[in-house]
Amino acid sequence: MPSRAYLALIIATLCWGGNAVAGKLALGHVSPMVLTYLRWVFAVAFIFAISVPQLVRDWPVVKKNLPYFFGLGVIGYTSFNAFLYTALQYTSAINAAVIQAGIPMVIFALNFALFGTRVMSGQIIGFFMTIAGVALLASHGDPWSLLALDLNAGDAIMLLAVLVYAVYTIMLRWKPLVNWRTLMAIPALGALISSFPLMGWEVMQQTAVWPDQKGWIITLYTAIFASLLAQILYIRGVESIGPNRAGLFINLVPVFGTLLSVIIIGETLHTYQIMALLLTLGGIAVAERKKLPFP
Repeated sequence: MPSRAYLALIIATLCWGGNAVAGKLALGHVSPMVLTYLRWVFAVAFIFAISVPQLVRDWPVVKKNLPYFFGLGVIGYTSFNAFLYTALQYTSAINAAVIQAGIPMVIFALNFALFGTRVMSGQIIGFFMTIAGVALLASHGDPWSLLALDLNAGDAIMLLAVLVYAVYTIMLRWKPLVNWRTLMAIPALGALISSFPLMGWEVMQQTAVWPDQKGWIITLYTAIFASLLAQILYIRGVESIGPNRAGLFINLVPVFGTLLSVIIIGETLHTYQIMALLLTLGGIAVAERKKLPFP
């Protein structure tokens, strides 16, 4: 039923919104690359525990497309989270959450640039509204600072996270016909393998922080809720109401991320952050509703 799909999608985006908060809470308890690696250690163990029979059935398809599945894991899972957790060393969880709202517009821009996807007037307006929101946020309410390149390093890194997730989303257009468990398990394995060198680099730089008790709780949250539960519920929602309608729920991620940052971490919600959130979400809403073709 649609109501169950809506509930599943809301819970999924709530879990994803909490991921930025978890990354901020991890400071001093587990370092970014150690967290990225251990997250996938647990996630792979959990997903393979429930997926082995299905993986055996899908193996002929997986074998032919193994580089593709591993690419999904490297780009969408490892790279995105490595950039996210690194960005949170330098910027607030609120900023990270709001910048993520730009993902749909980056997807639109890449689809237009790479595949010539038809452009609507509302999409053009929405795109510039979203850019304005991100610029306001990245400049901490002083857009003129962009001219002097006075940017927060964490916000810049977060923009890279947005870009790689948009690339990951576009890659899904070529996904082979396999069960959802396979679509989760093999990329997760790719993420585990590709995150190991990143953790090794952190160890070599003597910046690795191994998890304490709080660090292990954060790691388990990211593995169980932000990785597995959110993805399972999102896939179920897509199956029930379709990808276009389900995709709109991703816009709740920055909303939940912002609220959780204020409630759990106690971060101060500034006026420019509220304005940036409204501009970004408003731009997405305009892009979704306006259907007039661009001349």
